[in-house]
Amino acid sequence: MRLSELMGKEIINLYDGSRLGNLNDADLLLDAAQGTIAALILPVKGGWIPLLGGRQELIIPWDAVHKVGTEVVVVSMDPTYSRRRDKD
Repeated sequence: MRLSELMGKEIINLYDGSRLGNLNDADLLLDAAQGTIAALILPVKGGWIPLLGGRQELIIPWDAVHKVGTEVVVVSMDPTYSRRRDKD
């Protein structure tokens, strides 16, 4: 699959059905040694962090991706998953 084919797809969490974001807004973390995608990094919308000048991100490991469909990417992430980071 080409990167251009991923763009525009909505990311849906299978665990609770929530919409996590769109791949157009995501960054990809690549594993250069293996030539694979290691994770998706999504900006978290809302909250106080943007008002304070920072940016909070949700890191979705590629292992959590279950299916890449024609319109959506289905991931399974427990809501207690907390691999978030604040980026300045």
